[in-house]
Amino acid sequence: MFDIGAAELLVIIIIAVLVIGPKDMPLAMRHAGRWIGKVRRVSSHFRTGIDAMVREAELEDMEKKWKAQNEEIMKRSATEVESSKDEPLMTGPPPAADAESAVSEPLKSVEPPPAPQKPSPVAPTPPEAPAETKE
Repeated sequence: MFDIGAAELLVIIIIAVLVIGPKDMPLAMRHAGRWIGKVRRVSSHFRTGIDAMVREAELEDMEKKWKAQNEEIMKRSATEVESSKDEPLMTGPPPAADAESAVSEPLKSVEPPPAPQKPSPVAPTPPEAPAETKE
């Protein structure tokens, strides 16, 4: 934004101390800080508004492109349908002849896989110790 180097900043500080005085310098710096904060907030708000307008314009352009592409696709598919009018178009259930053959054929049933077995809540019994014999 502003291109202020270290030498220029030092000159500004020296002039400010001479003009304002060291006693009132903290108060002047506080006021300057508040003004700088206000300027930053206003510029941020302005920048956000500009960004939103740019995004809306880009979205409108994209919507126009999508609409044009959609119309082109619809025209192309309409010409393809018109050119294939003599060919039957399958849009509903199969014709009656195919339906009768489909009913006469047996349907294969699909069985779901067996459910995994859950372990029983009973704890396994420990193996029995061999019986001791007395001699």
